[in-house]
Amino acid sequence: MSYTVAQQLVDTLIKAGVQRIYGIVGDSLNPVTDALRRSKKIQWVHVRHEETAAFAAGAEAQLTGRLAVCAGSCGPGNLHLINGLFDAHRSLAPVLALAAHIPSSEVGTGYFQETHPDQLFRECSHYCELIANPKQMPRVLQSAMQHAVSKQGVSLVALSGDVAGMETSSHIVPGIATEEPVVRPADGDLSRLADLLNKGRVTIFCGAGCAGAHAEVVALAEKLKAPVGYSFRGKEWVEYDNPYAVGMTGLLGWGSAYQAMHGCEVLLLLGTDFPYEAFMPTAPTIVQVDIRPERLGRRSKLDLGLCGDVGDTIRALLPLLKGKSDRTFLDTMLEHRKTAEHKLRAYVDQVSTRRPIHPESVAATVDEFAGEDAVFTVDTGMCAVWGARYLHAAKARRILGSFNHGSMANALPQAIGAQAAFPQRPVISFSGDGGLAMMMGELLTVAQYKLPVKIVVFNNGRLGMVQLEMEAAGLPHYGCDLVNPNFAALAQAIGLTGIRVEDPQEVRPAIEKAMAASGPVVVDVVTDPDVLSMPPKATIQQAEGFALAMTRMTFAGEAKDVLETVMANWKAIT
Repeated sequence: MSYTVAQQLVDTLIKAGVQRIYGIVGDSLNPVTDALRRSKKIQWVHVRHEETAAFAAGAEAQLTGRLAVCAGSCGPGNLHLINGLFDAHRSLAPVLALAAHIPSSEVGTGYFQETHPDQLFRECSHYCELIANPKQMPRVLQSAMQHAVSKQGVSLVALSGDVAGMETSSHIVPGIATEEPVVRPADGDLSRLADLLNKGRVTIFCGAGCAGAHAEVVALAEKLKAPVGYSFRGKEWVEYDNPYAVGMTGLLGWGSAYQAMHGCEVLLLLGTDFPYEAFMPTAPTIVQVDIRPERLGRRSKLDLGLCGDVGDTIRALLPLLKGKSDRTFLDTMLEHRKTAEHKLRAYVDQVSTRRPIHPESVAATVDEFAGEDAVFTVDTGMCAVWGARYLHAAKARRILGSFNHGSMANALPQAIGAQAAFPQRPVISFSGDGGLAMMMGELLTVAQYKLPVKIVVFNNGRLGMVQLEMEAAGLPHYGCDLVNPNFAALAQAIGLTGIRVEDPQEVRPAIEKAMAASGPVVVDVVTDPDVLSMPPKATIQQAEGFALAMTRMTFAGEAKDVLETVMANWKAIT
């Protein structure tokens, strides 16, 4: 049999260490999927929606650090990839997307299902090219993979089905370089940084760029006697085994990170692209270290910006620093964090028997029973809040979400990718009822592949975060209500274990049973729709907004006990 472009593509992916491709088959993909069938070395994971394929590949890439692949057939098929690819690109996940294309002779004629993927995906990729000739394939594919791995993000290759089926005389199977270089600031910049840090009170704020630099961050905090705050993406890398950790800031935050960032004299930002400018201080001297220099200063004022890998930079910096002994500022922030943590836990104890069930107690119970190597995926919205506040980080734990892109319905698709890549690790999805309903067909994917994902559904019959945003703006909530099925019964109908929880006394045994199960489980927990979260630093405008919204709802006869619940949540974290 002749050697085709599709076979060369598959052989190249095998050489690059790709183990699976997520997608949905289609006629324009036939040469590729047939080459996969014959090779038997890469698994085709058949999802129910291409968006899931991209989210799953992004999750696998984030967890493994290796290239992951998704694919879509021509036109609408590959268009469905775009939301998950945006998320992967913004999460710095090395993902290669294969966009099958219409017959090459028909491009530009308005042919059935014609789009131009080599143009459509440019905003969510480092590299996006069309293969129009078999001779292009080795170099274009190699360049696409190298861009994805070296720049940490998405590359897309568009390939017409007829070109994929063409014979090629080249048996070249290119490889990719994966070794990361040492990247740190110049000596003069390090000296300037050391001079700033040797003076005054310092707070360190960490993001996902601190991955792999836990020991260095702790050593830096010890030398400077500096509190360490972190974003949600930074939580998994710096919170565990860290006596200087003071929690998160931002909309999901808790602890004393906000106070520490505003009360210091020098704020050191490490590997963070924290997007919420309103939570950033303006008074301290601000120094930022990031391996991507284009990100320096785009979120806050910048007094000194340095390009470098966080670990490499700290290792070079430590010998230049004078060890500090004054712990006054640090101990004050740690005490604030301890108080906030106590309030969070005390609130869980306080509401653990209330009906309807409070979501905080559900999240805290899952955290208790999940393994120390668990992978959590959290839906955007209120699920992310409960994950941020009640899931504790551990060295082997991972927490994934759509933290930069902010897409609904990310948790279940990401859980599929995580479980496919790590079949022996516990994978737990914190799914909102709106998010699960949006991608509910992927329960069939879980069933088909018998992926032992534990799907915890926070079923409050609302788009909770949207409701919170409306009320903070002084608006009665509108269009947020959901009429949901019994998700547990639905799960049972497709062959999954389904557990419905309406009584707070059943939360603990239900979670324990689910975590002990060997196969996939959906735990449908009916939670209080009026439980809302508050940011760590609530503004007068937000308080006025809630008061105005409650007044309007009262006149509309809808307020119930919402105001009391809001105030209880507010007091729990302030």
